Amino acid sequence: MILLAVLFLCFISSYSASVKGHTTGLSLNNDQIYKLTYSTEVFLDGGKGKPQDNVGYRISSSVDAVLLWRSPDGDDDQLIQIKMTDVKVEDVNQQRGEKSIFKGKNSPKILGKQNLEALQRPILLHLIRGKVKEFYSYQNEPVAIENLKRGLASLFQMQLSSGTTNEVDASGHCKVTYQAQQDKVVKIKALDSCKIERSGFTTQNQVLGVSSKATSVTTYKIEDSFVLAVVSEEIHTFVLNFLNTIKGRIVSQQKLELKTTEAGPRLIPGKQVATVIKAVDSKYTSIPIVGQVFQSACKKCPSLLEHWQSVRKHLQPDNLSKAEAVRSFLAFVQQLRNAKREDILQVLKTSSQDVLPQLVDAITSAQTPDSLEAILDFLDFKSDSSIILQERFLYACGFASHPDEELLRALIGKFKGSFGSNDIRETAMIIIGALVRKLCQNGGCKLKAVVEAKKLILGGLEKPAKKEDTKMYLLALKNALLPEGIPLLLKYAEAGRGPISHLATTTLQRYDVLFITDEVKKTLNRIYHQNHKVHEKTVRTTAAAVILKNNPSYMEVKNILLSIGELPKEMNKYMLAVIQDILRFEMPASKMVRRVLKEMVPHNYDRFSKSGSSSAFTGYIDRSPHSASTYSLDILYSGSGILRRSNLNVFQYIGKADLHGSQVVIEAQGLEALIAATPDEGEEDLDSYAGLSAILFDIQLRPVTFFNGYSDLMSKMLSATSDPVSVVKGLILLIDHSQELQLQSGLKANIEVQGGLAIDISGSMEFSLWYRESKTRVKNRVAVVINADVTVDSSFVKAGLEARAESEAGLEFVSTVQFSQYPFLVCLQMDKADAPLRQFEMKYERLSTGRGYVSRKQRERLLAGCELPLHQENSDMCNMVFAPQPESSSSGWF
Repeated sequence: MILLAVLFLCFISSYSASVKGHTTGLSLNNDQIYKLTYSTEVFLDGGKGKPQDNVGYRISSSVDAVLLWRSPDGDDDQLIQIKMTDVKVEDVNQQRGEKSIFKGKNSPKILGKQNLEALQRPILLHLIRGKVKEFYSYQNEPVAIENLKRGLASLFQMQLSSGTTNEVDASGHCKVTYQAQQDKVVKIKALDSCKIERSGFTTQNQVLGVSSKATSVTTYKIEDSFVLAVVSEEIHTFVLNFLNTIKGRIVSQQKLELKTTEAGPRLIPGKQVATVIKAVDSKYTSIPIVGQVFQSACKKCPSLLEHWQSVRKHLQPDNLSKAEAVRSFLAFVQQLRNAKREDILQVLKTSSQDVLPQLVDAITSAQTPDSLEAILDFLDFKSDSSIILQERFLYACGFASHPDEELLRALIGKFKGSFGSNDIRETAMIIIGALVRKLCQNGGCKLKAVVEAKKLILGGLEKPAKKEDTKMYLLALKNALLPEGIPLLLKYAEAGRGPISHLATTTLQRYDVLFITDEVKKTLNRIYHQNHKVHEKTVRTTAAAVILKNNPSYMEVKNILLSIGELPKEMNKYMLAVIQDILRFEMPASKMVRRVLKEMVPHNYDRFSKSGSSSAFTGYIDRSPHSASTYSLDILYSGSGILRRSNLNVFQYIGKADLHGSQVVIEAQGLEALIAATPDEGEEDLDSYAGLSAILFDIQLRPVTFFNGYSDLMSKMLSATSDPVSVVKGLILLIDHSQELQLQSGLKANIEVQGGLAIDISGSMEFSLWYRESKTRVKNRVAVVINADVTVDSSFVKAGLEARAESEAGLEFVSTVQFSQYPFLVCLQMDKADAPLRQFEMKYERLSTGRGYVSRKQRERLLAGCELPLHQENSDMCNMVFAPQPESSSSGWF
């Protein structure tokens, strides 16, 4: 009795979790034709969900479904025929009225006669236990038309019981979950699990990346193991993390409804399905049910050379600060991605010298095998006549959004060869380090080229062939951030001399907190407190910064605080400013600092009243609930009043992700002899030197030298001008996201988001013995454009949404020091120029015959410029003033 009770409960349980019926999937009755109506529609909008704002189209038809064969061995093995008739194409937005592109056009004119005939040819579907075993169609049909049939066939695949399984349909190989009720089944498809071959890439850094979300839900209303109605909805949304006004949504819906049944043909006898298919029509062939790739033909598209000639004038050097230059750059990069090597070389060889650097930026940013081959064929690294082009190529490689192993292998090959310029050789190694990091972040640390590059960098530091190469390999490691390089950095930081020690310490500053272990901090504490040897102020302050940034212990903070008062005069003031900045800006170390300051010994008036001109300050450029942009400026002077180091940083934060937007460091040393001053401790033997180092979007660039050595200093002082030295200038493909989506309906969707930047960072250092004054200037000018393009294509009609944002901005920092008397006078200024922000939106529908509809909107606002605070005494955030302009819009034919 107990066994019977258990069996009964199991039966009831399985029955309640499935829809009534004798099969595990849909089942058609013998000798009947099922008359259904089918529609698939798609629309695009900016994520606002307003029906009047969307564009798209609907394809509808009648559908006949007939059971041709059922296996003698079981009801769950079926062959059905599905045929579409009375196909119509119409606007999804019924408010379009007379502006509809389908107005007055019948199906043969919209689809084309051949496409319509192919769409109305029947398909065969072999189902076993409700799942598609084989999909049969005719050969040589247009791929886009076959995809629409695949979309319809996918709706016939389902199961009548609850559970999670894997299925293959038009979307690919996907994980699906079924929820079965009495007369209804809900199928939820995990679109992020779908495996399908599609091209695509994205920017690795989340700050510059795109966040997307996709859902797919299909609801079946069931009666007698067949559908009364099917409703499927698939939604894809995306938003640019950096600018959430750049967003979009794709909504794809399918509906299948049973209207009636009629008497139909008898079943075809046979034991094997293959025999039955031959009897139906021997021209049927088995093809994948997974959607296939197709490309719509481009009509009246210009050649690469013609496109270049149309945008060349916008890429002249004088125009690079304008948004129009960036728009032209982005458009040309897209064109280059479809170009052949020979066509790219033709453009390179026929271009004038003034636009060649910008052309090199674009070709390298295209990141295709053809573009890489063309640019490597064009550039001669053994010559010193094209250094600017070589440098622009290397920097564009470093900023590559999705580099591959082939690019790294090419640079390694070039590095092992000969160079006409040692500066280019150094830049090549520095960029190799940047590519190693990007490939490792993308899971490519074990690639052969990456392993080889690691050996080059680490081997160069362990046993440098030339002593002067040490700096080059340290800069490469500063980009690569290899964990296995930390012991070498500690050795150079503690035992190295002057610039090498400082560079090793600043490299450690870039590592994640996970790698700054207690062992690393022991070495840094020895450097700061000079336990083993005397170090320069720049090295000591950097070591302290690394300690304070990476979970400092109670004793580490206490010892740093106790050292204030025992340090050289300006270093006292600098370290005090750093501690106050940590507290004021609520940095992670602030809790530990406050805990230590509860003690009277480290927290007293004498320690916190040290005078001097050195400073450290962090503030907000912009702040919102989901993001923040910060700047920090720390300036360290020597005891004689000469600038020792200024360090300007800009960071962008979104959630837990961050991007080191820029860093400009100006360093000077050994200048005390010019004013008969006494050098600080540990800096008595330093050579005269001044230079500038920059990080741009997480990439360390090759430092620029103003002068090196006393004789070089005197020569440049006598011939000095106020002209700035360019640190980096060019066009950068900053945001690069490409995604091809295969919708379950059979339609193809594409999401493209590109962001470009025209940037010019320059710096200068002026020194006057007559006026006993030094001045440093750092100037940033940028123009930025972000484009988003979302399309849904059926080959005969296309709907699209384009969004664009653009702006031009500038940031200038000036530091002036007068050391004719002590205490010397310091003036710090950082100005943010007015920045117009323009936003555009265009929605369109277009037939393959050329007829189309377009709607445009635009708006503009002004981000007013201001002077950013650089002292704790003036720490109010720069007020952002927005001057909105009226929104304009238009729509009509084109």
